[in-house]
Amino acid sequence: MPFYRTLGKIPPKRHTVLPVEGRESFRGEGLAYEHVVTTDGFMRAFSILYHLKPPTRVCGARLHRRVELKPAGPDLPLRHHHLRSASLPRAGDPYEGRVPIFFNDDLVCYRARPERAAGDFAFYRNGGADEVIFVNAGAGTLESTFGRQRYRGGDYIVIPRTTTYRLVPDDVSLEDYLILETFSPVRIPPHYRNRDGQMTMEAPYCERDIHGPSELIGDDTEGEHDILVKDRDRMTVVTMANHPFDVIGWDGLIYPFTFNVDDFEPITGTTHMPPPVHQTFDCRGYVICTFAPRHLDHHPDAVKVPYVHDNTEADEVLFYVRGEFGSRKGIEPCSFTLHPQGIPHGPHPGTILASMDAARTEELAVMFDTEKPLHIAEGAIGMDDPGYLTSWL
Repeated sequence: MPFYRTLGKIPPKRHTVLPVEGRESFRGEGLAYEHVVTTDGFMRAFSILYHLKPPTRVCGARLHRRVELKPAGPDLPLRHHHLRSASLPRAGDPYEGRVPIFFNDDLVCYRARPERAAGDFAFYRNGGADEVIFVNAGAGTLESTFGRQRYRGGDYIVIPRTTTYRLVPDDVSLEDYLILETFSPVRIPPHYRNRDGQMTMEAPYCERDIHGPSELIGDDTEGEHDILVKDRDRMTVVTMANHPFDVIGWDGLIYPFTFNVDDFEPITGTTHMPPPVHQTFDCRGYVICTFAPRHLDHHPDAVKVPYVHDNTEADEVLFYVRGEFGSRKGIEPCSFTLHPQGIPHGPHPGTILASMDAARTEELAVMFDTEKPLHIAEGAIGMDDPGYLTSWL
């Protein structure tokens, strides 16, 4: 979770009256309506929002469709995979246009290259998972119950579950996302914080790099508004009696925020540092890491590409964003590599000597390592490069 923030009007104490002044109040009650968003029951981080109208004014609900995740097949052998997603055709909107790539019990990984900013539903809410949207390309505004905030290429947009939101791109033809739907809260790694909760000085980023909403929307327009709500495999259309972005104030630790990869300060050493130094977020069952441009190891005899290793308790996925990845050949932007647990992987032949004179790398990649084995989604196996298996020969 990020740090405490407050925006707009809130009463001096929790669970006390907040009068609404200067506008017509709902049913003449003259009050804002408190809405508490909690995690881990009521035992961990929470936020409190104040609406102009009760957020429970539901006119109706209907099942929209089921989202069925199917693995690529029962006969896939244990092997390494290279999936090329750069040519994924544009389709749908940022919510229903998501193409599943990998999944297990802790997360679903999607790619999305929307062809339109909104489809049949202007608003979206994930009721069963937090979302991490990595903006591979594009820029725009995230609008939510918590307010407006800008996003840009290289941003992680972290959206807590139950947040009603919409993405408003500057130019939808440029939008390109990697999306991780995580069934646990997305948290800052605990070892990046001291006992007082502040981020430590040796952490690769700090509170100044985290950006939350900057402007409330406060739209209390009356009339039916449809929200597409996802919880696991079920998509429901929930119709509200008023605009969902009617919040006039909130405070707490739960809110959408952005963090840009260019603000990640890589940790380097005289010899090669292991992947945990790249950790960015902590989730149940997996971690998210950022391989950012950085100075390479500076021992005179250092091997500057990763050593061969076995992920004995993790499946490793890398999504390549830009730059020349020093330990891999034939990798392009928007490639995924999956190196599953149980078999070793390492640098391609020739890359060790080729890296010896390099002082920096400009590569950028997003990695997630999962404790539980990942399934390749049925619709994604067609992106697989069959030659990757033998590319170490």
